[in-house]
Amino acid sequence: MEKINNWTDAFPGNFQWSNATLVCKGMAPYGAVSLNEIDTIINTLKSTNMAPLDWVNVWKSFAQKNINNAEEYFKNNHQKTAGLHYLRAGNYMYTGERFIQPGPEKLEISRIAFDAYHKGFELSHPDIEYIKIPYEETYLPGLFIPANKKEKSPSPTVLIFNGMDNCKEMSALFAGLEFAKRGFNTLALDGPGQGESLRLLNIKARYDYEVPASCAYEYLVTRDDVDNKKIAIIGYSFGGYYASRIAANDNRYCAGIALTSGHWDLYEFQKNIFDKLKSSSKSTAQSNFQFQWVVGADSIDEALEASKAFSVKNNASKIKIPFLITHGENDRIVPVKNAYKFYENLTTSEKELRIFTREEGATEHAHVDDRQLGINYAADWLEKIIGVIY
Repeated sequence: MEKINNWTDAFPGNFQWSNATLVCKGMAPYGAVSLNEIDTIINTLKSTNMAPLDWVNVWKSFAQKNINNAEEYFKNNHQKTAGLHYLRAGNYMYTGERFIQPGPEKLEISRIAFDAYHKGFELSHPDIEYIKIPYEETYLPGLFIPANKKEKSPSPTVLIFNGMDNCKEMSALFAGLEFAKRGFNTLALDGPGQGESLRLLNIKARYDYEVPASCAYEYLVTRDDVDNKKIAIIGYSFGGYYASRIAANDNRYCAGIALTSGHWDLYEFQKNIFDKLKSSSKSTAQSNFQFQWVVGADSIDEALEASKAFSVKNNASKIKIPFLITHGENDRIVPVKNAYKFYENLTTSEKELRIFTREEGATEHAHVDDRQLGINYAADWLEKIIGVIY
């Protein structure tokens, strides 16, 4: 019998809760959560009936505790400490919101989460800019993390998109801060169907992600601190598909990275997920409404039809820029076979596949069991591709 890993599987037999908890745990190296508090949350949840409402209420209570602490520290002029607690509150509230059906309660919890995130960044990382990228009749919210270097010359820049369950604030912390140390700017964006864009602006996902990415690119080239010839594209989790789509349809980027491959055939995967959810809601990381909500479909059948356009097989052979795929051997959301299939069909002359094993760590989906290993490998590769400049 396989040994249960308490780090990755906090709730044995409930992959949905375990994976969501692991995503939150993965923010620990960046000072944005407390492992002690998460351990307490886990134990508190195990003492309940473990109903969906228990999940929401327990995470919310710890988020509110941190908001209260932040307000107290701020009142006493301890702004950095207040920022710490706001960031924790944002991550806990965002985690608690995850399995709430779309509606007024989900919207309200999302507002609280992003308000806490924004206050946390203002106080803890005042050099990070909150920006609005013009997009159709509205905007896409983003965070611009400047390169950490003495001279203010134009720097290589990373445009990063997350997936269905993370948000730009997580990207800024685990990716943006690391790239900044190496002399890269980072623009972490909530694109259509992601984070704040989906929750507060009701912008649904689209398969042709080169369109929102182009809006971001056009913004970046207006900045004096961006080297226009050295802009790279990264996507992680579901964003692995987005990275492949953008790289295949816009040759202005100097390199691309899928920090976890997208699904080679998303229709096949989503059909399997919907079948599993009929018998057990705990066996998958995805809730029964998630994909349908993200793409704005009115029914499961409509969502399945939409999924056909979100497959990596539509893009791999068209990519001509240098491209890296990283993937976890034990990825239980996007099986590792998808990474091999993606790599085999890449026709670019400069490509690399890096599989992280159980022994190494970073072996779970999007490397959330050790985000540092995954993002540092990507950063090392990008330095090699476009030059070390710190």
